[in-house]
Formats: sequence, structure tokens, C-alpha cells
Amino acid sequence: MSDDMWPLGVFASCDEGLGLSLDLVRDLGVATVHLHAPRPESRSEDLAIRLEEKLANSDITATCMFAGFEGESYADISATRSTVGLVPEEHRKERIDEFKLISNFALMLGIDVVGMHLGFIPIESQSEMYDGLVGVMKHLCEFCHGKSQSIYLETGQETVATLLAFLRDVDAENLFVNFDPANMILYGVGEPLPALQQLGPYVRSVHCKDAKWSDLPGETWGTEVPLGEGDVGVRAFLQLLHDIGYSGPLTIEREIPHECDRQVREVRDGIELLKELTSQVKGEAEVSS
Repeated sequence: MSDDMWPLGVFASCDEGLGLSLDLVRDLGVATVHLHAPRPESRSEDLAIRLEEKLANSDITATCMFAGFEGESYADISATRSTVGLVPEEHRKERIDEFKLISNFALMLGIDVVGMHLGFIPIESQSEMYDGLVGVMKHLCEFCHGKSQSIYLETGQETVATLLAFLRDVDAENLFVNFDPANMILYGVGEPLPALQQLGPYVRSVHCKDAKWSDLPGETWGTEVPLGEGDVGVRAFLQLLHDIGYSGPLTIEREIPHECDRQVREVRDGIELLKELTSQVKGEAEVSS
């Protein structure tokens, strides 16, 4: 089994947005990061140069830049449904333009993947809203393809059946999935491991995050918890990643930005847990081969 399989990473921020700061990431000793895009006012060529230098000096590779948009709210499931991603039609045009700017900024850093939460994909596939969303994604995939970039849709707001249908309807060679098992639980849309099995051919990156189910799945939020303390089943998750042939980064995401010390501590604990569990999975694979 390849020594460079499953490099460890964390979700980080270019400025004061989501994720750990790059200064903190450097001290964790990880090899990769997913970067949350900086705010529009700080997104510049100068920032790109400084970020590139900081990453190079820390021997860290940025493998994905995540797009976020002004006005998005994750306060509860209802707010997420009405505000997040490209689904809300009243914000769609400006967010398409913003996505393209984020794609261009990622390119300055040599990042060839842009990730995003698309939002709540309409269940009714035979609808004007659904067709419009498919058209938007085709357009953005063509835009990114022209710059040799891919788009990764993060799991969360939709069932695996809805996401699979959408991916097939868009039918773009550069559209893939960032699989976040905890989001399946937080949004109450389905068991994460069967979903991973079905989405396997599309999965190109993962977030290692954990959560507990809500008492009312799909109506109220589940609860995000430190890696290994929730209902994902991290050991089984890693085993399934191995079984479907995924060998990319394992990117820890722990979103408690207002509790920085706790966030760093729990990310560090997550890194140690992944080291232990990946060693077990790899060791068993070598024995069985």
C-alpha cells in the first residue's frame, strides 16, 4: 500500500473566516488543507502571493478552495434551505459571478479544485427550478474546465439519490463530490456509509467530521461533536474509503471558530485518532494481501 495514501489535512481559512488559521495549521504538522475562500475585500493578488509563500514555507499543499457567499446562514435547517448556495434564485446571478471570482483566486494559488455547498437541490427533477440549477452547474463546470479546474459538491443538504441524479443530469467530466459523513447526520438525510458506497465513483475528497443524530432528523439539526465521539463510525468510514479505492487526503473539519483553543485541541486529537485508525486499516490490508 502506498506510503502517500491518505495524507492528513485540516479545513483552514485564508483570513478570519471558517476553519483554523494557517498559522495554527502549521503547528499541527499536517500535509494538506482545504481553504475557505477569503472575503471579497481581502481577495487580491498580494494575498495570493502571501498565502502561497506561507503554504510553501510550511510544506503544506492546498488541495481545494471552498466557496462561500454573502448572506448564507446555517442557523438552522430552515435558514440553510432558504439562504445557502446557488439554489436561492434571488441571489443566484451574483453568486455565479462570485463563484467565478473565487475560482480565479484559487487559480492564483495553483488550486485546481473549487468546493461548495450547492444548497437544497429540488427533489422534483421535472421542474423549472431543477432544470435551471442543472443549467447553472453545467455553465460553471464549463467555466472551470477551461482552466483545468474541477468542482466538488459537498454532501449534506440532499439525499444520496437526489445528489446522484443531479450529478448524472449535469453530466460534466469535472464535477465530483466532497464527502462529509457528518453532514448526512446533521441534516438528517441518510446514513453516511451506505451513501458513501453509492457515491464512491464520484468521491474525490472527504471531510473527517463527526455528529450525533437529532431527535427529529431533517427537521432540527443534529449535533457536531469531536471526531470519534459521534454516530459516523470513523473506523468503518475509513475501511469503506479503502474498499472503494479512495486514497486522497483526510481533511479534518471542526467548526467551532469562536472557541479557538478548544477547536485546536479537538483537531489535534482528531489527527491522533486518524493516525491510529489509518494505521490499523492499512496494516490489515497489507496482511490480507
